[in-house]
Amino acid sequence: MANPELGTMVARRRTFAIVSHPDAGKTTLTEKLLFFGGAIQTVGAVRARRASRHAVSDWMQMEQERGISVTTSVMTFQFPMPGAPASDPPIDINLLDTPGHADFGEDTYRVLTAVDCALMVIDGAKGVESRTQKLIEICRLRDTPVITFINKLDRECLDPLELLDDVESKLGITCVPMTWPIGMGKGFRGVYDLVNNRLHLFRALDGTKDTEAPADGIAVSGVGDPQLDALLGDHVDQFRADIELLEGAAPAYDHEAFLAGKQSPLLFGSAMNNFGVRELLQTYVRLAPPPQNRSAVTGSAANNPPPPGEPVPSREVETTEDHFTGFVFKIQANMDPKHRDRMAFLRICSGRFDRGMKAYHCRLQREVNLGNATMFFAKNREIVENAYAGDIIGIPNHGILKIGDTLTDGELLRFTGIPSFAPEIFRRVQLKSPLKAKALAKGLGQLAEEGAIQVFKMILGGEFIVGVVGQLQLEVMKHRLLAEYSVDADYEAVDFSTARWVTALTEDRRKEDVRKNMEKFRRRNEANLGHDAHGDLAHLAPNKWNLAKVEERFPDVRFQATREHT
Repeated sequence: MANPELGTMVARRRTFAIVSHPDAGKTTLTEKLLFFGGAIQTVGAVRARRASRHAVSDWMQMEQERGISVTTSVMTFQFPMPGAPASDPPIDINLLDTPGHADFGEDTYRVLTAVDCALMVIDGAKGVESRTQKLIEICRLRDTPVITFINKLDRECLDPLELLDDVESKLGITCVPMTWPIGMGKGFRGVYDLVNNRLHLFRALDGTKDTEAPADGIAVSGVGDPQLDALLGDHVDQFRADIELLEGAAPAYDHEAFLAGKQSPLLFGSAMNNFGVRELLQTYVRLAPPPQNRSAVTGSAANNPPPPGEPVPSREVETTEDHFTGFVFKIQANMDPKHRDRMAFLRICSGRFDRGMKAYHCRLQREVNLGNATMFFAKNREIVENAYAGDIIGIPNHGILKIGDTLTDGELLRFTGIPSFAPEIFRRVQLKSPLKAKALAKGLGQLAEEGAIQVFKMILGGEFIVGVVGQLQLEVMKHRLLAEYSVDADYEAVDFSTARWVTALTEDRRKEDVRKNMEKFRRRNEANLGHDAHGDLAHLAPNKWNLAKVEERFPDVRFQATREHT
């Protein structure tokens, strides 16, 4: 049953992830959103890679050194609802800055299961790039609403109408401009707010523009207002021509189409110069949905999926129901190297979290103490007293919580859609010092627990084989093992190029036949079999042709390229 008090708290929350191709300005935009949200007091903290300062969301040493994001950061801040009375409480925003690089796509995928909206950042000079396409495909699978921000208008960019067409043709999503740029690069004059009929004139941080304008823009009566002729000069004719084209081609904003992921509000600006960011944040708070209901598997099926073909019992978990529920979508070790901690990121789906409460761990089927849960501002934290659906909290973890775990107030549930993907690069770990064997096992175990790598302990010989999706992910693993666990090792290439998790097919077969088939499979392929960090059996193959032959020889075995966390 819906609780009106909970309904009020949930309605004041927004949870979103920022996604983009690498170098589109995503982390810069993250910092500027925090600035306009009042969470930080200084802008311009993103500098060249060798600068002494770095993005607040890039807390890991390797991120600071290379100027890239390699792990997801969670940040919480507040922002007033546009047009609301000053006495109204602000909106609580949970912002997740994700890695842009394809090698860390698994982390980004899991984050997208924990948010209700996505903010897509596009480099105005490059348009839609490959990584952006893949991320939006993931959003489309879940019908996640997407808001689009075209960045770097202070540089020479593609024509705005060309950018509009590029987004629509490559991503298959209809764009509805909320603001429109006037000029670009050295001739960039500002943006026009199409919703509120206000002109925002550009002024670079270095003061190169001589025009001072109010922060909330200059009110005009419309695109025909004579004020625009004086304010925009030579740009005014092109601006009016663009708006005339838009009025004939761009559809009207449809909120239901936006919530269904079919329309995307489109805004322009320059994150580096703090320009257009306030308007973006106002648009997001006004249009983005509050936390949404989620489907979950119920009863014994939460831990023991029924055989293929049998119905899976499930129910809709409403955000405003009294029952507390949430799921772990990320584990992060050593956010504070001084304490060697591990933190489980929990998305609350319903009910209310209270400090010190206990919850039912559905996988282990026992109560756990949630301890001093925290809310995040990058690596800085504050103890949280209460939290509601949509909030992301961190729970100190000592190996009890894993990615995909569901916590409730007693009901046996499992939220679905949090997978692991088969790795494509494999290495054998050879320690340089046998004294570090314990540290290696701990480091590999914790990195696998995070989902940063896959670790397979081979049945024959018991050696560790690590698997990653991309080369950069491998470099991060090496760096972290050395920096966080003092493990110096060699990483030898092995004769594996793909992996599949294996289980027995059980439909219409007796248990004895299933057991015999799996024993035969194990016996014939023992040299290629290992257990992952969760204890699940996996087959490592030298190439896809070899894998296909094994699949052909053992039709009673299911080979899976993804593994659902259960």
